[in-house]
Amino acid sequence: MLWIPFTLLAAFMQAWRNAFQKKLSKDVGVAGVTLARFIWASPLAALYLLGLNHWQPAHLPEFSFGFGGFIVAAALAQILATALMVKLFKLRNYAIGAGLAKSEAVLAAVMGVAFFSESLSALGWVGVGLGGCAVFLLSGASLRQMSVPVMLLGLGSGLAFALTSLWVRQASLELGLPFPHGAAWVLLLVILLQTAILLLWLSLKDKPTLTALWRRPKLTLLVSVCSCFGSIGWFTAMSLESVALVKTLGQVEVLFMLLISAFVFKEKLQNTDRWGLALIVLAAIAVMWA
Repeated sequence: MLWIPFTLLAAFMQAWRNAFQKKLSKDVGVAGVTLARFIWASPLAALYLLGLNHWQPAHLPEFSFGFGGFIVAAALAQILATALMVKLFKLRNYAIGAGLAKSEAVLAAVMGVAFFSESLSALGWVGVGLGGCAVFLLSGASLRQMSVPVMLLGLGSGLAFALTSLWVRQASLELGLPFPHGAAWVLLLVILLQTAILLLWLSLKDKPTLTALWRRPKLTLLVSVCSCFGSIGWFTAMSLESVALVKTLGQVEVLFMLLISAFVFKEKLQNTDRWGLALIVLAAIAVMWA
């Protein structure tokens, strides 16, 4: 059951990371805000891996071609997912933008069963379904509110996040290392690759964005720290349990987002919030029992 506290840690830290990204997006472009998620996370991930090996020494992993493919695919998918979410922040309010991207739990369940040999019990599917309904209610969105660009960006971000999670889990399982070393290696390699890709792209195409990040060191550091701790939680939980169950329980992040939205960004919440919160609780109970 260790996947449960790791998932809750991930959800809490990701809610704050999204909040800091929203604030940073007011002054920095999409690629720059995406880079802020990774740029200071690499040394933190390296320290985490070193600490694990000091606490419980493990042999160095043997990297296969398949493992490398999963790492590259996960890194690119997460960059795309983050960029789409940042664009959502600019179109709708914070809760709706991030809430739409949480469609990843339902998408991860469907794709995991269809293409990644994962299985879900009937109770697990109930939890996933309840979680999807809860996210829609808690986001404060309605079909009449959402334009086609908003829906496409939200579903696109959710799909990219779902693929990221599924490929991260496959990469962790591929290494065959003891818990939680496999997830720590995957975390470090994915973040290093993402940082290198975005730094190279911005150095060649958009140097002013790098300058803008340099002028906002505290906010950039906060985004990276929250992202790193959130990723430690997600990667570790997904090495222990199916992506669908982890992401469904992780939808408690929307609760954290709503609280941040109300108290930090002073955004008005919807009357449907209490029903959404009730569904989140039911979904969490269902997936924990599943």
